[in-house]
Amino acid sequence: MPGWLRPYNGRPQRIRHMFDTLTSRLSRTVEALRGRGRITEQNIADALREVRMALLEADVALPVVKTFIDAVKTRALGAEVAESLTPGQAFIGILHRELVTLMGAGGEGFTLRAQPPVVVLLAGLQGAGKTTTSAKLARWLIESQGKRVALVSTDVRRPAAMLQLERLAEQVQAHYLAADATLPPAEIARGALEQARRGVFDVLIVDTAGRLHVDEALMEEVRQIDQAVHPAERLFVVDAMAGQDAINAARAFAAALELTGIVLTKADGDARGGAALSVRQITGQPIVFVGVGEKTDALTPFDPERMASRILGMGDVVSLVEQVNRQVDRESAERLARKVARGKGFHLGDLKAQLEQVEKMGGMASLMDKLPTAAQKGGVSPDQADRDVRRQIAIINSMTPRERVSPGVIDGSRRRRIARGAGVQVQDVNRLMKQFLQMQKMMKQMRGGRMRQLLGALQGRMH
Repeated sequence: MPGWLRPYNGRPQRIRHMFDTLTSRLSRTVEALRGRGRITEQNIADALREVRMALLEADVALPVVKTFIDAVKTRALGAEVAESLTPGQAFIGILHRELVTLMGAGGEGFTLRAQPPVVVLLAGLQGAGKTTTSAKLARWLIESQGKRVALVSTDVRRPAAMLQLERLAEQVQAHYLAADATLPPAEIARGALEQARRGVFDVLIVDTAGRLHVDEALMEEVRQIDQAVHPAERLFVVDAMAGQDAINAARAFAAALELTGIVLTKADGDARGGAALSVRQITGQPIVFVGVGEKTDALTPFDPERMASRILGMGDVVSLVEQVNRQVDRESAERLARKVARGKGFHLGDLKAQLEQVEKMGGMASLMDKLPTAAQKGGVSPDQADRDVRRQIAIINSMTPRERVSPGVIDGSRRRRIARGAGVQVQDVNRLMKQFLQMQKMMKQMRGGRMRQLLGALQGRMH
């Protein structure tokens, strides 16, 4: 077994995401219910108590918790569970569906059905990440929707806000519409819309100013911008770590604007996430995008079905498959598969390529986060695994091309040289060589007919 998949004695560490606290509590409840032969009122009362505590601990607003619990209880005590052959699973299904509803099922989400240029207005408090979200959204529209996108900043108060957006626009290949910072924000937005029309742009993203707190001057400014450009999409940008402050801001912006959706930023932070669920209920609008990092590609469309599965510890295997399809070098993978099928040698260069693919997909921590909770039990530490991956790549990089293809030539003196070059101990080189030989042996066993038999067996299990 490769070092980066070795079990260790301790609790597995998962990558943080905004619903970690909720996931931890609800996963235990789900496990307790799974496989129950029958569900009674007492079972349901116990389970709902756990769910209520989980939601409150995760910082979900009390009225939202009450509405959610009442909805689950009504459905759980109905015929849906009582008549089910597997009541425990039926109750988990109800929890899943109500979480999906809580997070915005049924809404159309983000659409671009207006006459171009479609105006998208981003509003929210200072520090929520509106400017970086503007650039991330532009990149998503350009790369996944094939749109011509223009960006404009109406933030005339924050120093260098316009320059920041201009630089970000350049990074994501969007067009930045420069403006005179002495003009009123509404005037800047109106002028940008005229430029976007003349430039035949598909989308105009308007970044607005924020404050550290809600005040009437901020609300009046954003209302004037709204009236100047009549946006098709009005997105409320909220920091997933803002806690209850996010709820007050959501109420204020929902009163000032006819919001169409919510963007959650910093969702990869160490947050409880309940405020995010509350904001969706308070505004009545769906969460449409989630930001999970600072890079300009770290914005993904929000899928309530998948997030509900993750919260209940069911993982997000669909996202994992999409990530693999998007980021794995298929040509390299097919080349390796053909080599193995023909019985050609699996060498250390091939191993390095596979390790680099793991790194490219965000490391083991990122992959493990999308697996169901049950699949994560087994003592695998993603953090340690990522360190092992980097160490093993460094060791292989320290080898000569001949050593990678013909590892049999690597004697004691060569191992010492490789260890020095990689900045590791000789024992680390020995460990990698041992693991590589085990993998090579396994690859030899898989060649030809044996590999076809294995694939056939795996395919049979999946049906």
